[in-house]
Amino acid sequence: MRVVIVDDDTFVTTSLETILNSEDDVQVAGVGNDGKEALALFEQHEPDILLMDIQMTEMNGLEAARDILNKHPGANIVFLTTFADEEYLVSALKMGVKGYLIKQEVASIAPALRSVLAGQSVLGSEVLGRIENLMSESLAERKGKEQSKKPSLFHKLAELSEREKEIVELVAKGFDNREIAGTLYISEGTVRNHISTILTKLNLKNRTQLAILYYQT
Repeated sequence: MRVVIVDDDTFVTTSLETILNSEDDVQVAGVGNDGKEALALFEQHEPDILLMDIQMTEMNGLEAARDILNKHPGANIVFLTTFADEEYLVSALKMGVKGYLIKQEVASIAPALRSVLAGQSVLGSEVLGRIENLMSESLAERKGKEQSKKPSLFHKLAELSEREKEIVELVAKGFDNREIAGTLYISEGTVRNHISTILTKLNLKNRTQLAILYYQT
């Protein structure tokens, strides 16, 4: 896979470039230091994955990701930051990025990028540990409002088949398709079909949004 790395800390970009280039299946195509460079590098190299920090000078990662996704909706963008800031995390997931990783979890970066290239969304372990609290405030607000006559996402989630509910739970726990298939004794193709059907039923974009919905209920 061809990866572009963007971070305003040159020590981070140098370290990541060395780590990722040591992997047999990864090539670092370009390195930048701010959001504007991210835009230019993405157009220049058309990478399989853009690995980018959020807090940067000139243009931050969120702004750069929004511009890229507006022009290239299928772009694989993964944020790599120092901590799971809830405001940043919500913004990132809403715009449809494919991952949100923590810099301290260096060993998980290459495997996570492989998962993204395989069509999955990824979250760092620290992020997964905080998802349950991520939407607590908005959940409290929703509970204070009268339920709409239209079926909510939570009602739709309850209407899934038992098999679909099992898959949703495993997705929320961070299982990939192979692990889900092994746990439920079904093929990976069947898992992919179920997940596609579930996302369509719930009108969600990706597995990350599905995991958040699971932890909201």
